[in-house]
Amino acid sequence: MKAANFIDVAVAEYAASHTSPPDDLLLGLAEETLRVTGGNAGMQIAPEQGTLLTMLVQLTGARQAVEVGTFTGYSSICIARGLPSDGRLLACDVSDEWTSIARRYWDKAGVADKIELRLGPAAETLRALPREEWIDFAFIDADKAGYPVYYEEVLVRLAPGGLIAVDNTLQHGKITDASNGGNVPGMRAFNDLVAGDSRVTSVLLPIADGLTLVRKS
Repeated sequence: MKAANFIDVAVAEYAASHTSPPDDLLLGLAEETLRVTGGNAGMQIAPEQGTLLTMLVQLTGARQAVEVGTFTGYSSICIARGLPSDGRLLACDVSDEWTSIARRYWDKAGVADKIELRLGPAAETLRALPREEWIDFAFIDADKAGYPVYYEEVLVRLAPGGLIAVDNTLQHGKITDASNGGNVPGMRAFNDLVAGDSRVTSVLLPIADGLTLVRKS
């Protein structure tokens, strides 16, 4: 889990070092994720993002949360910790292998009773949910091509005043160069979509790989 590389490294490291750090359980999860998943470990959120997610859930008073992209469970633990005792998190992912690690750590963290895991394409999972405004908080951190669909399916079910957090919206600082390939063109289009959406108020924060916060009006 590296500091943001599109701002001065010393500044990024200073900011991270002055943020409440992860506990031993999250550190252990990060270490196992690196050991087991190797190059895929970069899909795990940065520690300062985890701290922020817990704080955002607490500040919004969220009770019903949805996560699109669970991986090995770091972000879901952080979200679940911010929920009240009767709060619930629906975690969407396609990998039984990676989420098997998540399930173990949910048990260790004492939050397993708050989390429901649904394996399968997230778009299908979201479309099958009640089309009512019941979601208080959502975190989107999955395949980037699917972001517009995940965003829309969550937004129509988001309660007024509800919050969506979207990860990787700065693409390692490459987002400003339209000539970049990979996920950059799609993410630029997604960022434009959010910025122009009259249904919401949004802010793109230069934390980790970019985190966009979207509040429904």
